[in-house]
Amino acid sequence: MIAESITCFDGSVTVSDDVPRVVSASRDIESGAGRIFELIADPTQQPRWDGNDNLSEAQPGQRVHAVGDVFTMVITNGKVRENHVVDFDEGRRIAWKPAEPGHEPPGHLWRWELDPLDSSRTRVTHTYDWTHLTDEKRIQRARATTADKLRASLDRLAALAEGG
Repeated sequence: MIAESITCFDGSVTVSDDVPRVVSASRDIESGAGRIFELIADPTQQPRWDGNDNLSEAQPGQRVHAVGDVFTMVITNGKVRENHVVDFDEGRRIAWKPAEPGHEPPGHLWRWELDPLDSSRTRVTHTYDWTHLTDEKRIQRARATTADKLRASLDRLAALAEGG
Protein backbone atom coordinates (compact mmCIF):
# COMPACT_ATOMS: atom_id res chain seq x y z
CA MET A 1 0.00 0.00 0.00
CA ILE A 2 1.26 3.46 -0.93
CA ALA A 3 0.69 6.29 1.53
CA GLU A 4 1.41 9.97 1.48
CA SER A 5 1.54 12.58 4.20
CA ILE A 6 -0.72 15.62 4.01
CA THR A 7 -0.47 18.56 6.40
CA CYS A 8 -3.54 19.00 8.58
CA PHE A 9 -4.53 21.70 11.10
CA ASP A 10 -3.22 19.65 14.00
CA GLY A 11 -0.27 17.95 12.35
CA SER A 12 -0.03 15.32 9.64
CA VAL A 13 -2.38 12.59 8.56
CA THR A 14 -1.63 9.62 6.40
CA VAL A 15 -3.81 8.97 3.39
CA SER A 16 -3.63 5.50 1.90
CA ASP A 17 -3.89 4.77 -1.80
CA ASP A 18 -7.10 2.85 -1.07
CA VAL A 19 -9.18 5.84 -2.18
CA PRO A 20 -11.56 4.73 -4.95
CA ARG A 21 -10.40 5.97 -8.34
CA VAL A 22 -13.84 5.55 -9.89
CA VAL A 23 -16.63 7.35 -8.05
CA SER A 24 -20.29 7.34 -9.09
CA ALA A 25 -23.64 8.61 -7.91
CA SER A 26 -27.11 8.01 -9.35
CA ARG A 27 -30.46 9.66 -8.96
CA ASP A 28 -33.90 9.46 -10.51
CA ILE A 29 -34.95 12.82 -11.93
CA GLU A 30 -38.55 13.76 -12.69
CA SER A 31 -37.83 14.92 -16.23
CA GLY A 32 -37.40 13.43 -19.67
CA ALA A 33 -33.92 12.43 -20.79
CA GLY A 34 -33.87 15.01 -23.59
CA ARG A 35 -34.25 17.98 -21.25
CA ILE A 36 -31.63 16.64 -18.85
CA PHE A 37 -29.19 15.85 -21.65
CA GLU A 38 -29.45 19.42 -22.99
CA LEU A 39 -28.37 20.76 -19.59
CA ILE A 40 -25.31 18.48 -19.66
CA ALA A 41 -24.32 18.73 -23.35
CA ASP A 42 -24.49 22.54 -23.42
CA PRO A 43 -21.36 23.78 -21.62
CA THR A 44 -22.96 27.17 -20.87
CA GLN A 45 -25.36 25.32 -18.53
CA GLN A 46 -22.71 23.34 -16.65
CA PRO A 47 -21.77 25.99 -14.04
CA ARG A 48 -25.44 26.03 -12.98
CA TRP A 49 -25.33 22.40 -11.80
CA ASP A 50 -21.66 21.84 -10.91
CA GLY A 51 -21.59 20.35 -7.41
CA ASN A 52 -17.80 20.74 -7.19
CA ASP A 53 -18.16 24.53 -7.53
CA ASN A 54 -15.28 24.38 -9.99
CA LEU A 55 -16.87 25.71 -13.19
CA SER A 56 -17.21 29.43 -13.87
CA GLU A 57 -18.35 29.94 -17.48
CA ALA A 58 -18.31 28.69 -21.07
CA GLN A 59 -18.79 30.61 -24.28
CA PRO A 60 -22.09 29.97 -26.11
CA GLY A 61 -22.22 27.84 -29.24
CA GLN A 62 -20.24 24.85 -27.95
CA ARG A 63 -23.10 22.33 -27.57
CA VAL A 64 -21.59 18.84 -27.84
CA HIS A 65 -22.76 16.69 -30.78
CA ALA A 66 -20.16 13.91 -31.19
CA VAL A 67 -17.04 12.12 -30.02
CA GLY A 68 -14.09 14.31 -30.94
CA ASP A 69 -15.80 17.59 -30.08
CA VAL A 70 -13.81 19.86 -27.77
CA PHE A 71 -15.42 22.53 -25.61
CA THR A 72 -13.68 25.06 -23.41
CA MET A 73 -14.63 26.04 -19.90
CA VAL A 74 -13.28 28.72 -17.57
CA ILE A 75 -12.88 27.28 -14.09
CA THR A 76 -13.24 29.24 -10.85
CA ASN A 77 -9.51 29.96 -10.56
CA GLY A 78 -9.67 31.73 -13.96
CA LYS A 79 -7.85 29.02 -15.91
CA VAL A 80 -9.25 27.59 -19.13
CA ARG A 81 -9.81 23.87 -19.66
CA GLU A 82 -10.35 22.10 -22.97
CA ASN A 83 -12.75 19.18 -22.59
CA HIS A 84 -12.25 16.39 -25.12
CA VAL A 85 -15.41 14.38 -25.76
CA VAL A 86 -14.53 10.66 -25.78
CA ASP A 87 -17.99 9.04 -25.57
CA PHE A 88 -21.29 10.29 -26.94
CA ASP A 89 -24.75 8.87 -27.56
CA GLU A 90 -27.31 11.67 -28.02
CA GLY A 91 -29.75 11.79 -25.13
CA ARG A 92 -28.12 8.83 -23.35
CA ARG A 93 -24.40 9.19 -22.64
CA ILE A 94 -21.62 11.75 -22.74
CA ALA A 95 -18.06 11.70 -21.37
CA TRP A 96 -15.11 14.04 -21.62
CA LYS A 97 -11.51 14.34 -20.50
CA PRO A 98 -10.36 17.81 -19.39
CA ALA A 99 -6.94 19.17 -20.33
CA GLU A 100 -4.97 22.38 -20.28
CA PRO A 101 -5.25 24.14 -23.66
CA GLY A 102 -2.95 22.60 -26.25
CA HIS A 103 -2.05 19.60 -24.05
CA GLU A 104 -3.16 15.98 -23.98
CA PRO A 105 -5.68 15.12 -21.25
CA PRO A 106 -3.85 13.88 -18.14
CA GLY A 107 -6.15 10.88 -17.71
CA HIS A 108 -9.27 11.74 -15.72
CA LEU A 109 -12.78 11.46 -17.12
CA TRP A 110 -16.26 12.79 -16.37
CA ARG A 111 -19.19 10.65 -17.56
CA TRP A 112 -22.97 11.10 -17.55
CA GLU A 113 -25.34 8.24 -18.36
CA LEU A 114 -29.10 8.70 -18.75
CA ASP A 115 -31.54 5.80 -18.53
CA PRO A 116 -35.13 6.82 -19.32
CA LEU A 117 -37.50 5.10 -16.89
CA ASP A 118 -40.52 6.48 -18.77
CA SER A 119 -41.27 9.66 -20.74
CA SER A 120 -41.02 11.90 -17.69
CA ARG A 121 -38.50 10.14 -15.38
CA THR A 122 -34.84 9.42 -15.96
CA ARG A 123 -32.18 7.67 -13.90
CA VAL A 124 -28.98 9.69 -14.21
CA THR A 125 -25.56 8.35 -13.24
CA HIS A 126 -22.60 10.69 -12.86
CA THR A 127 -19.10 9.16 -12.73
CA TYR A 128 -15.65 10.58 -12.13
CA ASP A 129 -12.84 8.20 -13.15
CA TRP A 130 -9.26 9.10 -12.34
CA THR A 131 -7.83 5.60 -12.79
CA HIS A 132 -5.40 6.81 -15.47
CA LEU A 133 -4.60 10.24 -14.02
CA THR A 134 -0.90 10.98 -14.54
CA ASP A 135 -0.65 14.60 -13.35
CA GLU A 136 0.59 14.56 -9.75
CA LYS A 137 -0.68 18.15 -9.23
CA ARG A 138 -4.25 16.91 -9.72
CA ILE A 139 -4.15 13.88 -7.40
CA GLN A 140 -5.23 15.72 -4.24
CA ARG A 141 -8.25 17.29 -6.01
CA ALA A 142 -9.11 13.94 -7.60
CA ARG A 143 -9.12 12.29 -4.17
CA ALA A 144 -11.46 15.02 -2.92
CA THR A 145 -14.03 14.30 -5.64
CA THR A 146 -16.42 12.10 -3.70
CA ALA A 147 -19.79 10.54 -4.41
CA ASP A 148 -21.28 13.34 -2.27
CA LYS A 149 -19.92 15.97 -4.66
CA LEU A 150 -21.25 14.03 -7.63
CA ARG A 151 -24.59 13.76 -5.86
CA ALA A 152 -24.57 17.55 -5.36
CA SER A 153 -24.26 17.94 -9.13
CA LEU A 154 -27.14 15.51 -9.63
CA ASP A 155 -29.29 17.40 -7.11
CA ARG A 156 -28.61 20.74 -8.80
CA LEU A 157 -29.24 19.21 -12.22
CA ALA A 158 -32.54 17.77 -10.96
CA ALA A 159 -33.63 21.16 -9.62
CA LEU A 160 -33.00 22.73 -13.03
CA ALA A 161 -34.59 19.92 -15.06
CA GLU A 162 -37.62 19.54 -12.82
CA GLY A 163 -38.14 23.27 -12.52
CA GLY A 164 -38.98 23.63 -16.20
